[in-house]
Amino acid sequence: MAGVDQLSAGSGTGTAGGRSTLRRDVGLIGLMWASVGSIIGSGWLYGAEKAVVAAGPAAIISWIIGAIAITLLALVHAELGGMFPVAGGTARYPHYAFGGFAGMSFGWFSWLQAATVAPIEVEAMIGYAGHWNFAKGFLHADGTLTVSGFFVAVLLMAVFVAINFLGVRVMAHTNSAATWWKIAVPLATIFIIAVTNFHGGNFTAGGGFAPFGAKGVLSAISTSGIIFALLGFEQAIQLAGESKNPKRDLPRATIGSVAIGALIYTALQVFYIGALPKMAFVHGWANLAYKGIEGPWAGLAVLVGLGWLGWVLYVDAVVSPGGTGLIYTASTSRISYGLARNGYAPRVFESTDKRGVPWFGVLVSFITGVICFLPFPSWQQLVSFITSASVLMYAGAPLAYGVFSKQLEGRERPYRLPGGKIISPISFAIASLVIYWAGWDILWRLGLAILLGYALLGSYAAYATKKELPNAPKLNWRAAQWLPVYLIGLGIISWQGGFGGAGNLPLWWDIALIVVFSLGVYYWARSVSLGAEEIEEQISDVEVVENVGH
Repeated sequence: MAGVDQLSAGSGTGTAGGRSTLRRDVGLIGLMWASVGSIIGSGWLYGAEKAVVAAGPAAIISWIIGAIAITLLALVHAELGGMFPVAGGTARYPHYAFGGFAGMSFGWFSWLQAATVAPIEVEAMIGYAGHWNFAKGFLHADGTLTVSGFFVAVLLMAVFVAINFLGVRVMAHTNSAATWWKIAVPLATIFIIAVTNFHGGNFTAGGGFAPFGAKGVLSAISTSGIIFALLGFEQAIQLAGESKNPKRDLPRATIGSVAIGALIYTALQVFYIGALPKMAFVHGWANLAYKGIEGPWAGLAVLVGLGWLGWVLYVDAVVSPGGTGLIYTASTSRISYGLARNGYAPRVFESTDKRGVPWFGVLVSFITGVICFLPFPSWQQLVSFITSASVLMYAGAPLAYGVFSKQLEGRERPYRLPGGKIISPISFAIASLVIYWAGWDILWRLGLAILLGYALLGSYAAYATKKELPNAPKLNWRAAQWLPVYLIGLGIISWQGGFGGAGNLPLWWDIALIVVFSLGVYYWARSVSLGAEEIEEQISDVEVVENVGH
């Protein structure tokens, strides 16, 4: 089985100085497959169809732009992951650079994103299963779960939780097996479709290559599942606390997983467009329709006479989302573990069982999943929300990078990003654009979720401070003074912009405004960050505890 020989026996005791620790059992293949297994999930099953409906054949450009954006963010994360190999890293870099308030904020963004992916993957599994007679009653017409569908969804979430409770080694082994399948099936689909059904004329038919113009290309990046599909590279970083050799393996796993995912998804979009029969888009790309389109790839395979491939794809619709849901269940518990270590959540989230599993965080991820199965929108409608939360989470890394390149210039870097001081602000601006392209209808809801996080984590921080608990966080308001301005500013621009807003900002002018605003915030944040000594103080306690047994 792939990855088995890369996993050590794991001799960690699970405690250090009276505090629970994670076991370092995962090798390079386990880390990379954790990320690739997250990237190749339900996004490949739906992304190509949703993107072409939003942008026409120019969806290929949307995928390329999305891949560039994610690659830049991944490169920044690769250097940070090598510098700070700690569990739940994406939630902790802003904490090191800007202190408590920023750390709490980005920690919530990170947890919000991770906790909602597993239930979305379950929704995708159930949606594709609607092809089979036994599953036709699991969904209402609007995509929400019926009573029977709800119980099936809860059962699937319970399976994710059960595997996670068996320990990180079993989880990594299970995911490695699923990931080989998840890579093989899309690659085989690309090859078979390319050989048997490919019509080059499709790329200029149905209204031309870009029937919806630049706005369609840009909005597709956030709203059709492109960024959502490419997300997941950070899973290796979230598992850094359980890596055998994190400084060597984290950069390799991060960059390698993005390269694999971007190539597969772009090829899938090209061959999906080329394989469609003309009758499918005779009324235009926005009205794409054919029998079985609710399961886009499987339905297309049956439509072009490849029924056996359709059957394989319906099976894959269980395996691919299932593997991703498994990894995100693990990731959610590691992020909450990191939040507790930084003093933003109760210490119970730090508790690990004899296998080194943060058991309370796993249980909370299960409860969150069950809540998400209540009558909320289906997969397609949730993707934009999760994309925005994800990119907002990722935006903390370029900001932290800018601080560390200035304040910790002499610190060891197993991987040093060439041109990092230029790439970092550019990647922050691109992250802001991706959030903006999601549209006002999504962003005002995200704003409510952010306020909920401040209420929950802020209440605990206030309690810990009042009771003078050992892990009570210092909020460092001065170092995070830019954050509320950034969040509110993005909201105002979105409200007035042309992506679901009032339309008072013309296309391209709004993009220029976002870029200038983001760069201003970037250099403002860099100028008011914590000093070198304060940053080292934030880091030292974590490193002493979490590197025990490494």
